[in-house]
Amino acid sequence: MQQQFLDVLSRDEAERRFRAALQMDPQRSETIALEDALGRVLAEDVVSRVDVPSFDRSNYDGFAVRATDTINAREEVAKTLRLISQEASTAVVPTQEVTPGTATAIATGGVLPRGADAIVMVEHTDVADERLLVRKAVAPGFGITFAGTDMVTGETAVCCGQLITSRETGVLAAVGAAEFSVWCRPVVAILSTGDEIISPRETMRPGLVYDSNAYILADAVRELGAEPRLLGIVRDEIGKLREMLQRALQQADVVILSGGTSKGSGDLCYHVVGELKDPGIVAHGVALKPGKPICLAADQGKPVVILPGFPTSAIFTFHEFVAPVIRSLGGQPRGSRASVDAKMAVRVNSEIGRTEYLLVGLVPRPSFEKQQDQLAAYPMGKGSGSVTTFSRADGFITIPRHREIIEADAPVKVQLLGNQTAPADLVVIGSHCVGAEMLLGQLQQTGFVTKYLAVGSTAGLAAAKRGECDLAGIHLLDPETDTYNSPFLDSDLVLISGYTRMQGVVYRLGDQRFEGKTAEEAIQKVRSDSSCVMVNRNQGSGTRILIDRLLDGVRPEGYAVQARNHSAIAASVDQQRADWGIAIESVARQANLGFLPLARESFDFVVPSSRCDRPAVKSFQSLLQDSNIRKKLENLGLESPGL
Repeated sequence: MQQQFLDVLSRDEAERRFRAALQMDPQRSETIALEDALGRVLAEDVVSRVDVPSFDRSNYDGFAVRATDTINAREEVAKTLRLISQEASTAVVPTQEVTPGTATAIATGGVLPRGADAIVMVEHTDVADERLLVRKAVAPGFGITFAGTDMVTGETAVCCGQLITSRETGVLAAVGAAEFSVWCRPVVAILSTGDEIISPRETMRPGLVYDSNAYILADAVRELGAEPRLLGIVRDEIGKLREMLQRALQQADVVILSGGTSKGSGDLCYHVVGELKDPGIVAHGVALKPGKPICLAADQGKPVVILPGFPTSAIFTFHEFVAPVIRSLGGQPRGSRASVDAKMAVRVNSEIGRTEYLLVGLVPRPSFEKQQDQLAAYPMGKGSGSVTTFSRADGFITIPRHREIIEADAPVKVQLLGNQTAPADLVVIGSHCVGAEMLLGQLQQTGFVTKYLAVGSTAGLAAAKRGECDLAGIHLLDPETDTYNSPFLDSDLVLISGYTRMQGVVYRLGDQRFEGKTAEEAIQKVRSDSSCVMVNRNQGSGTRILIDRLLDGVRPEGYAVQARNHSAIAASVDQQRADWGIAIESVARQANLGFLPLARESFDFVVPSSRCDRPAVKSFQSLLQDSNIRKKLENLGLESPGL
């Protein structure tokens, strides 16, 4: 039977209970060679066994001298010194002393001979008949690195707990640390659960889902310096699941189960984890969005976590609750994400009572008050089940559980998903189109970095007016002039002609409600047929404006269901969740669906006039003129009129 989450905890209380049940200190160390040290964490201080450098050495090619012998030396009046026969080469300890009035040649890195206290650079000297003419005075100590300047014997070179990067390996090598103790990498067992989960190597069938979570989590574990152990997919069979959980507990320091954390009749993970007694489950249901169903448990101090099955939920809850534990078990500090300040691009509603993590894309917004551009944060949408949203987002904002609305232009703190935000060479905001995706892919191959936020034509046009993008892809029909796009521009915007595409009614082949009819006839017939379910497009999209114009106020069955792009329309019809929708012809043909032509529309690109001369914008325009690119567009069912 379905059970409800009756004891939902706040995020902070869930974390407190979880941490209290865990042994979070590193458990094991091992001795490794310097060659294997990159990415490991020191389990003890490494102390220098030598002075660095171990001798007084020259910083330049030149001559070792006594500084007092160079007083008043200048270009016009040189000081003359006698050269002694021995040169101070590298790796050779000089045996002759530099006495008053003498000098010796020395190489960069050479050992400073006794008696010398400065170096005259070779370019400030001349040599004639075993005599050195010094044309620039030097002070005592000039050009010399004295023994122990960098590190002295007994000094701590690298501290315990330090993550070893290329910088640390250089220091360790310099002090002669060929071997040292590091914390063992925590082993993290990952179990995917559910009858619907299949390996990416298998053939997709209706109702099944590729196991993306295991690979996302495994690489996230590697990024934390730990060792993932993928134990495969376990079907919904309680005996097998119990067996695999025990195996995971024996092999690993942390156990992660993906899926089966909800309280439905088929969700068995929490039943099996609930059998753990020391202390077992400490939190099941946390006031998060996404991530409410997370289950936190421990077995004799060892963390056991059931992550939600939806990818975005799984990733967020992993980084919130599991990643800090893995870092601690590996001897690393908990750490924190880098963050940037931004302004919300649009108004966002949130659910009272749940801490919400909202994925956002960042784009520059011109600021007249400041020299540097501000950042605008666009919600990425798509929900907790989306794999691609997380990969394409720049970061996320945390909406407190007592906050219901974040207004447009409100300041927000964005936690970055990467180490930094590399600004894109071309930011495109607007309607989704396979043609735009292809063009941006071609532009990327030429070396430009692009960012594409598919938020609809209306939002794209507004972003262009605010100067938040380089291009806005739009297909907006003005009903008064029956013209696409140009009527919506103001004097600060420039229109780049794109291509045309055919919009029409998409349906399953053989459906007699549509076969042999025109698009207008079919729509007229199904507008009031409650058994014929439509799938709509999102508000603000050009297609939605066309749909509402055709329906003229009628709301057929399925009108409230909004898909965010043309491919989603085709998938909904193909999988019989809907019977018809409006999409472009190329998507219908690709999905082997019926298509009734409705209207040829213009998909164009709007550019803020201040950005017309940007190299990426010009390159994008050149692509639209390229004959090979035009052929690629035609293969997608898109035409380039007038080219």
